[in-house]
Amino acid sequence: MLSPRAPTILVFDSGLGGLTVFREIAKARPDARYVYLADDARFPYGRIPEAELTARVLAVIGDAIAAHRPELVVIACNTASTLALAQLRATFAVPFVGTVPAIKPACAGSRSKLVSVLGTEATVAREYTRKLIQEFAQGCAVHLVGSARLAAFAEAELNGASADDAEIAAEIAPCFVAVEGRRTDTVALACTHYPLLAARLARLAPWPVQWIDPAPAIARRVVDLIGPAAGPANGPATLLFTSGRMPSPTLSAALSEFGVHGSAAAK
Repeated sequence: MLSPRAPTILVFDSGLGGLTVFREIAKARPDARYVYLADDARFPYGRIPEAELTARVLAVIGDAIAAHRPELVVIACNTASTLALAQLRATFAVPFVGTVPAIKPACAGSRSKLVSVLGTEATVAREYTRKLIQEFAQGCAVHLVGSARLAAFAEAELNGASADDAEIAAEIAPCFVAVEGRRTDTVALACTHYPLLAARLARLAPWPVQWIDPAPAIARRVVDLIGPAAGPANGPATLLFTSGRMPSPTLSAALSEFGVHGSAAAK
């Protein structure tokens, strides 16, 4: 376990979906100093070739570690974690907590034994994800669903531009499978953007399911590594965009609900 003093924790994502993870971590360690780094200059990650993306993630994270000297780094992105987490751990001495599809708890909690994993096209195509299914399916039929647009819909929603219900419903429809009287009863959200749309996903689902958000488990892992809160709550987190953009008033208002404020550029 790391030092009990209030640590600096770096939370990284391709965009703003990792705020759903940050929110849970901040509840567990409100005393920590947080830096949220969004690689919006290359969002979305799904269309970037693997070798190029790995190099990008290592470079951006390396610069952030040098600038902010965190005690812990959380990769709040399934695509980056399934691709680059092992190399990050081999390259940098700081501890990392990754975000990977929550297949184990989804399958453990399913009664119908029909489980869907809803992620980006890149995440569901990873060999890492298929290995998780092999290891943790526990007799469940696991249906992989890659969405091309849902992360962008979530990102736009924070900026005040909501997608139509029909567009979201079309993205999640393949998750719902009926086989011989059984129906999908659990959907693992394998992109941290998707919990931003949680209320709409539940409303638009053809039938009720359990939606598995990995953020609470990630927060527990952070506490395992870095210990419980050691002091009073700290101030708001600093948000850095690799593009250097400043949040719009609409986005700034949304960010304030997560306890972050905007800063111009990643340094």
